[in-house]
Amino acid sequence: MTLLSRGVLGLAIGLLLAIPVSAETLTVYTAVEAEDLKRYASAFNEDHPNIKIRWVRDSTGIVTAKLLAEKNNPRADVIWGLAATSLMLLQSEGMLQSYAPKGLGKLDTKFRDSANPPSWTGMDAWIAAVCVNTVEAKRYNLPTPTSWMDLTDPVYKGHLVMPNPNSSGTGFLDVSSWLQMYGERGGWQFMDNLHENIAWYTHSGSKPCKQAARGETPIGISFAFRGAKSKAAGAPLDIILPKEGVGWDMEATAIMKGTKKLAAAQKLVDWSITKKANKLYNQGYAVVAYPGIAKPVKHFPTGILDAMIDNDFEFAAVNRRSILGQWQKRYDAKSEAK
Repeated sequence: MTLLSRGVLGLAIGLLLAIPVSAETLTVYTAVEAEDLKRYASAFNEDHPNIKIRWVRDSTGIVTAKLLAEKNNPRADVIWGLAATSLMLLQSEGMLQSYAPKGLGKLDTKFRDSANPPSWTGMDAWIAAVCVNTVEAKRYNLPTPTSWMDLTDPVYKGHLVMPNPNSSGTGFLDVSSWLQMYGERGGWQFMDNLHENIAWYTHSGSKPCKQAARGETPIGISFAFRGAKSKAAGAPLDIILPKEGVGWDMEATAIMKGTKKLAAAQKLVDWSITKKANKLYNQGYAVVAYPGIAKPVKHFPTGILDAMIDNDFEFAAVNRRSILGQWQKRYDAKSEAK
């Protein structure tokens, strides 16, 4: 090879090396709070710059319904941040790709599918709570509730807001937990009575507490971390854990069966259970899957672990459709417009 040809070859190799490797794009369905998505993607891209994320974000019920509607023509590659009960439903429909991500053994066993290999892995848990605006409650002479049953007292008529369970994972964990705590007949009777006092149903699990924090309603049924976050920002809130116990659910991650980008999807799921990822989750949730990561949260109610009911996730997943259909028929007239 001549000196000239060597130079040409070296130049060609140099040009090839200078061409950036095209990024692969994963379509990721999520119900994670919109404010957190940019941080998640940015942190992931620090370690995997050649895998880009295209988010498809909505509330839990809407994402779940969208995935089910697309069953025969799936468009998502990964689900990153959807209620575990929703993923169990998708699993029962044969829609998830089993995969054991690297480092799985480091997670708390409560935060993983029991199958081997698992179909989903947990990220964090959110826990129901009642947010009471103390200024507004005083204005309307409302007593501070200590139980779910207290909220059926006519004194609260028109002063309660809660999430629609067809749209919101928080709303669904409320409804499924009440059916578990009070039984089917007692649970629906409780919700009939509660409905009399509801001003409106939101399509977001955090919105009732945000509205209470802003004084738009005296009482919002929401989740504990949102209450703590709003109180830390100066809102005049009491965060109540009703004495009967509180429902809870996990955000979780899974790979969609049939994705044509399986290798990239596996890298994302591997990353989703790392210590680095769990530190991000802890910025929005007080309970995360990786032991030893969660830091104390200012204003987070004490006794939360004792208050969490022994949640029957299988009951919630198996009966999801019938529960939501019944709820829709009984109460949807008070839902906010979408």
